[in-house]
Amino acid sequence: MLLQSYFFVIELPIFIIDEMSKSKIDIAKSWQNLLEQEFQSAYFQELQKFLTADKKKFNIYPSENEIFAAFDAVPFEKVKVVILGQDPYHGARQANGLSFSVRKGMAVPPSLKNIFKELHNDLGIPVPSHGDLSKWASQGVFLLNAVLTVRESRPRSHQEQGWEHFTDNVIRILSKHRHGLIFLLWGRHARRKQELINTEDHFVLQAPHPSPFSAYKGFFGCRHFSETNKILRNLGEKPIDWQIGE
Repeated sequence: MLLQSYFFVIELPIFIIDEMSKSKIDIAKSWQNLLEQEFQSAYFQELQKFLTADKKKFNIYPSENEIFAAFDAVPFEKVKVVILGQDPYHGARQANGLSFSVRKGMAVPPSLKNIFKELHNDLGIPVPSHGDLSKWASQGVFLLNAVLTVRESRPRSHQEQGWEHFTDNVIRILSKHRHGLIFLLWGRHARRKQELINTEDHFVLQAPHPSPFSAYKGFFGCRHFSETNKILRNLGEKPIDWQIGE
């Protein structure tokens, strides 16, 4: 279920704060109690004010009911693997709320092409014809961007507005309340998040970003997909089927 429920009590749009109902924000039930304090915090209220104003002037991606799609796709207790991205794709209809993922019918972005190339080299999986990673999410791969919204055609335009505070706390919560998770940190921005993770209780795999600018500096050949499945098997968990189909 996407975030049909992420509306305030009187069905106002997602970014509009109603003074009588703003204390109740509802996302996927398994995340709700863990994140309620975040939604009620001063920084999140300021973030909503920023988004409300920005939405009047720009197209904002992803769509309102997909902003928290990563949370709806993977219940808290089902998270097995965390893949961190930066911010959503900024082209029309690209972003679907999952890091690195695009909706079917859209061209596969360069970084995702390189992810698929490494996947093929690592596990022999055929390169898919689309970039919708929903199948990964359905198996417990939490595809989290550090920033959950962006202006059309303006990458990184919603950085430093509060999203990083929110998603850093999400990582802290996962680290504290779950055990044996596998964090795939690709690129300098993602690798900085290691300080939020209890590395004695979780597994952290690092590599350069899959961007064409850095993929040849160590992302290609990192074999994170087979390594992730090896760890899962050793934990007695079902490995991820990394094929996403046609």
